[in-house]
Amino acid sequence: MTWTAPPVTRADEPFTGPERPNLDGFLDWYRGTLLSKCAGLTGEQLAERAVPPSSLSLLGLVRHMTDVERAWFRIRFRGEDLPFRYGTHAAGFDETDPARAAEDFAAYEAEIELVRAAVADASLDDECAVPPGDGRGRSLRWIFTHMIEEYARHCGHADLLRERVDGVTGD
Repeated sequence: MTWTAPPVTRADEPFTGPERPNLDGFLDWYRGTLLSKCAGLTGEQLAERAVPPSSLSLLGLVRHMTDVERAWFRIRFRGEDLPFRYGTHAAGFDETDPARAAEDFAAYEAEIELVRAAVADASLDDECAVPPGDGRGRSLRWIFTHMIEEYARHCGHADLLRERVDGVTGD
């Protein structure tokens, strides 16, 4: 039996209320959007590249966002001494293997749960334990905003990739 990416039900982000639930809600909505762009596709379809020489694929985006989540929330914000799951920035895109798609999706979902736990009790005003290479501190608020921007950009890529794979479009 061929593995296919499971269906996703996205919850609407909050439309009113305090800042933290709004940021959490928007980030979760974009996480769900990325996965919804993959739903129903096989590992082979997920690994299809956009246009040579680009290595951009839906599976590559899932792998990339696994490491981006880990980097910002757990390595930088919490100061956890962790390697990147896929080694380098390019490896998330370049070394996709359709046979490992289910494992890559499971790793993404596990990372999201670890990220949620890592920041559950943190204030939006708390700053990175390990500042990025430029040495400037970043607040958790900034990280949430950056991650929403990162997902928004990559979900746009995912729209185009999905349409290329099987013609499906939508939100």
